Order: sequence, then structure tokens, then C-alpha cells
Amino acid sequence: MTEAIAQVLIDEAATVAFGDDLLNLIRSRFGDTALVALEGDLGAGKTTLVRGILRALGFTGAVKSPTYTLLEPYSIDNLDLYHFDLYRLESAEELEFVGFEEILDGPGIKLFEWPQRGEGWLPSPDVLVQLALHRPASTDAAAPAQRSVRVLIPDG
Repeated sequence: MTEAIAQVLIDEAATVAFGDDLLNLIRSRFGDTALVALEGDLGAGKTTLVRGILRALGFTGAVKSPTYTLLEPYSIDNLDLYHFDLYRLESAEELEFVGFEEILDGPGIKLFEWPQRGEGWLPSPDVLVQLALHRPASTDAAAPAQRSVRVLIPDG
């Protein structure tokens, strides 16, 4: 994989704003059909980043993590965007019974939180986004945590 972007997001607003940059990158490389894997621990900013992507598309409603429903679909200006959260899966085999194959095979941007839970079932991502909490050494302990983000796109 080739690293496309690596930076520190200083707060939640910066993470939301980065969603616009990420959306532009995805669309410039893949058009309106891509599978994006969002990796990171709880609280790393995966859903916040999805909110940023949706805000960049003009969506103004609430954006929640589909932890219990597995999927939150959006249709904005003729673009289908699917926000998956696989955190609660016990095994990837569970996805065979949910009927997501049609979505994966069709157009739209598919954003997967906790993609490692779907390993063996999910195809390789077009874009891998790695988020992590980041606290610079010079920051006092009471300051809000920052996030580091790496965006990787496969060669070729």
C-alpha cells in the first residue's frame, strides 16, 4: 500500500473537516464506488470522520454509529453512501446472512468501521484509513486528545 496522507487532527472539528479532504481523495481516485476500511480503537474518531464525509456531501442530519443495526444507508445527490459498523459481530460468517452482497457489488461509497471483524468476507479495501488517539508530549494531561490519521491506497 502507498501512503497518501498522514497528519494530526487537533480536535473534533479538524476530524470533521478532514472528512471533506478524504471524500475528495476517494472520488478523485475511485469515483462514486469505493470500499473504505476505517480502523481505530473505540473513540479514535471513525464515526466523527464519517460525519465529516456526510457534511461534505451536504447532509445536515444526525450521524450515529450503526453499532446495533450494522448499517446506516444515506442517499445524497444521487450518491449512495453506506456506513457499516461491524464491532458487534462475533464472526464474519454472520455477514453471509444479512444480505450485504448486493450493496458490496453495487455502486456507492461503503465505509466500514471495524473491518477486521469482516475479514475473510469483505473484499480488500480501496482505501484504508487508520485513526489513533494522539497526545503530543508537550500537551498537558487536561488538553483534549488529538487524533493521528493515515490514509493508505493500494498501489496500481
